[in-house]
Amino acid sequence: MSETLLTPDVIGLTRAAPFSRRGFMTASAAVAAGYTLAAGPVRADVIKTDTSGLTAGDVKIKVADGEMPAYFARPKDAANPPVILVAMEIFGLHEYIRDVTRRLAKLGAFAVAPDYYFRKGVDLTKMTDIPSLLPIVNAKPDAELFSDLDTTVAWAKSQGGNTDRLGIIGFCRGGRTVWEYAAHSGTLKAGASFYGPPVDAPNPLWPKSPTQLAPEMKAPVLGLYGEADTGIPVADVEALKAALAKANKPAEFKIYPGAPHGFHADYRASYRKEAAEDAWSQMQSWFKKYNVLG
Repeated sequence: MSETLLTPDVIGLTRAAPFSRRGFMTASAAVAAGYTLAAGPVRADVIKTDTSGLTAGDVKIKVADGEMPAYFARPKDAANPPVILVAMEIFGLHEYIRDVTRRLAKLGAFAVAPDYYFRKGVDLTKMTDIPSLLPIVNAKPDAELFSDLDTTVAWAKSQGGNTDRLGIIGFCRGGRTVWEYAAHSGTLKAGASFYGPPVDAPNPLWPKSPTQLAPEMKAPVLGLYGEADTGIPVADVEALKAALAKANKPAEFKIYPGAPHGFHADYRASYRKEAAEDAWSQMQSWFKKYNVLG
């Protein structure tokens, strides 16, 4: 795979440290459990969040050119819960993203993860290697992405969600989406970006990188990064931080020593429990600060 075709998030995924296969599911078990295989072997002790006290499931959201699949979870019988968008990695709407959606619902949110790559007509969760995924996910125009997210917000509002308390959380490529959407949406109250690349690989469909968009940020974002991320140098994170400070845009960053890209992804070898749990706690505090969570 040519390095010139790799985006910073994918470099962080593919330059992983060696690991033992002990403690990982078989491929068939991982597929049966709903996890992607494209990211590598799936850890056996993944986090599993049940639906007790929740209403959760798959839905179709009408967009201009079809119906976009999505997964949602919300507290049962909750009146007007805050809405949190979940921006996925490049691997589609697989079990890790669904579980994160349920975790947010357990915190009191109406969380929804839209499958905005659906137009290509392939199930990204069933693909087994990153080179096959890249042409699909790299062909997603930012303008279309923003429209899909705006439509998801409108759908959540129509279902009783409180979009006056709108948040967004994202991982890897979805972390980039958080930064981009924060510069787009005038409705968003706060975002949390888990290792979202501050700098883009060249792509005419992505007019501006998060760092270039710093002066345009409309909502405060929390950036959570790994010091040992091989695709996102700490220098790039610091440059984004400086650009936001120069533009007087509220943001906070935390860089976890020794943590690689994907440190929150509890299904992958990159998972780092201590960093992941702290980052999740930081996210909750951030969303409470800006009244996304109660």
